[in-house]
This record gives sequence, structure tokens and C-alpha cells, in this order.
Amino acid sequence: MRLLIGLLLPWLLFFTIGRPIAGIICLILQISLIGWIPAAIWSVYSLSQYNTDKKIEDLRSESQD
Repeated sequence: MRLLIGLLLPWLLFFTIGRPIAGIICLILQISLIGWIPAAIWSVYSLSQYNTDKKIEDLRSESQD
């Protein structure tokens, strides 16, 4: 679901992953039609980084148990 949000409304994705300042910057970039493509790419990349960070965090919490 977040991937779809990242492609259609890139700025909103940053708010869902807890990066509001990046979301505001992305919204400014997205205002121009030309900036929509870089904003979508940036949001999808950030989503993949967010997912990777979550997996690493989960592995660390499992190893401490």
C-alpha cells in the first residue's frame, strides 16, 4: 500500500514513515509537474530504506531475546 502512495502522492509517504521534513521538501518538489518523477523515485527509495531498517531492527531485537 505504501508503494502505491509513494508513486501517486510521494510527499504523503514521508509522513507515514515518520519523516515530515522530507515530506515538506518532497511536496515542494512535487508541485512542479517535472518534479513529480524525481519525488516519486525519492519516495520509493526512502521506502525501501525504511523497510530495510525495520528488518534490521527486528533481527537485532530477536537476537537480544
